[in-house]
Amino acid sequence: MKIIVDYDLCEANAKCMQVCPEVFEVDDDDNLILHKETIDDSLKAKVEEAIRICPRQALALSKD
Repeated sequence: MKIIVDYDLCEANAKCMQVCPEVFEVDDDDNLILHKETIDDSLKAKVEEAIRICPRQALALSKD
């Protein structure tokens, strides 16, 4: 599964990082960094929670 970020919507508020720091990081310049663009089942639940709580709905998962 691939993580999709709409950087035009992302406000880098770090909600995703709080839920899943293995994948998401917000740097000192307020830029969202993905540590992994694709995930396996071990991180799926955490990434889905990060997607759910994103206030700007800037995150999605693709099955590709």
